[in-house]
Amino acid sequence: MTKNFECIAMILLTCCVQFTRGQQKIALSEKTGQLARPLPDKMTSIVGKSVKVYTTAAGTSYRLSLTGTLHFTDFKQPLETEACIFIDPNKTFQSVIGIGGAITDASAETFARLSKDKQQELLQAYYNPQKGIGYTLARTNINSCDFSSGSYTYVADHDSTLKTFSITHDMQYRVPFIKRAIATAGGKLTLFVSPWSPPAWMKTNNDMLHGGKLKPEYYQAWANYYPKFIEAYAKAGIPIWGLSVQNEPMATQTWESCIYTAEEERDFIKNYLGPTLQKHGMSAKKLIAWDHNRDQIFQRSSVILNDPAAARYVWGIGYHWYETWTGGGMQFENLKRVAEAFPNKNLIFTEGCAETFDAAKLHSWALGEKYGLSMINDFNSGTVGWTDWNILLDEKGGPNHVGNFCFAPVHADTKSGELIYTSSYYYIGHFSKFIRPGAKRISASSSRDQLKTTAFVNTDGSIAVMVLNLTDQAQPYHLWINGKAAATTSLPHSIMTLVL
Repeated sequence: MTKNFECIAMILLTCCVQFTRGQQKIALSEKTGQLARPLPDKMTSIVGKSVKVYTTAAGTSYRLSLTGTLHFTDFKQPLETEACIFIDPNKTFQSVIGIGGAITDASAETFARLSKDKQQELLQAYYNPQKGIGYTLARTNINSCDFSSGSYTYVADHDSTLKTFSITHDMQYRVPFIKRAIATAGGKLTLFVSPWSPPAWMKTNNDMLHGGKLKPEYYQAWANYYPKFIEAYAKAGIPIWGLSVQNEPMATQTWESCIYTAEEERDFIKNYLGPTLQKHGMSAKKLIAWDHNRDQIFQRSSVILNDPAAARYVWGIGYHWYETWTGGGMQFENLKRVAEAFPNKNLIFTEGCAETFDAAKLHSWALGEKYGLSMINDFNSGTVGWTDWNILLDEKGGPNHVGNFCFAPVHADTKSGELIYTSSYYYIGHFSKFIRPGAKRISASSSRDQLKTTAFVNTDGSIAVMVLNLTDQAQPYHLWINGKAAATTSLPHSIMTLVL
């Protein structure tokens, strides 16, 4: 088998055609076949195949558009004056579980207000891998969150035995929407769940909103709540893959919130939640700690994961991108420190959005560019899954019961019935459409600051290379692999996915 692949590689490389810079379109090749095991110190037959180029660019009509096909030619040692994206498919790193977004009450309620045609359009746009951007990962809320029409729980007041537990509330909008998303995604959607707050009577401030802490006497009752929810959703036909301990455990919000120090979260995991999941036969459910910003991710990870009794229950560390609130910047290096210190645990992006909704900015290109920058850096730092916040909101950036309106990749104008696709939808799509579950990140390096890059090899052997240009200038460059290169140009304020 290896000899056959080597022969094919030699034939295909010999037959490569010189790509002329500026050439726009060449006939498409057949889909790349699956790779055999990596060939030491050589590139496999994939180099001989053509490269399909998909582009989204400001000031053009390109939106995940097929804008050209490239071919490799001999290109041994690049000069320093020649910009390159260097790829080595034989160096692989973390495996990807999926890319997607949250299906909140707000998303489900907005979806229900759409016509049947528009509902189908949205489902296809997000979850169909051919007609849309192929989301494979999702998140939803346990109890209410800010993006609910009001506060609610699943039990009656002071029912610590949870005998009254019922997800009747979710059956109206959220459960039907999630089930349709699963069906559109081909019958499988990796879904994890997160609580924003326990019931008010379990908390020190007797309020689901405004922070507060879980009372010690309700630690076990609250731990029992998670498997109750997972079982109820499974009964409704929605399997749950994983769960986080608490959304944003260091933020006292005007909406549903609950505070845990690192030590409190550690102890809740090892003494209550972990053992309770195990007792209910749910030890295979992926438990995610932290679920907050990059700024304190290393401290939280260290406290929890340096305790073997807690770490044994934890699958990974979740994080958001709102640390810019505190002036900290994006802080991608913090992710790398966690990956270095705890290589046997996983990193997963659990939430992010553009905040402070303004309808005048729905077509802002900056919305998408923040996603592109974050996703490239997050994946290069070791992230295995990436989850946007609400997949759909209305023309006001809601509904939201505390006025915390924000942007989503797609908004529905409930007055006209139309869907508005923001630039972030297309930027996310450059990753979710071409990086499929099971893909492994491979080595990718840019010789220019103007070009940011990451790359993956999928289970079918196809390679996807993302190239981001945040500048006002076009940037010619070569995609270089083991002495072969294909020439192309990155347009100003664009993202490209090159598929081998």
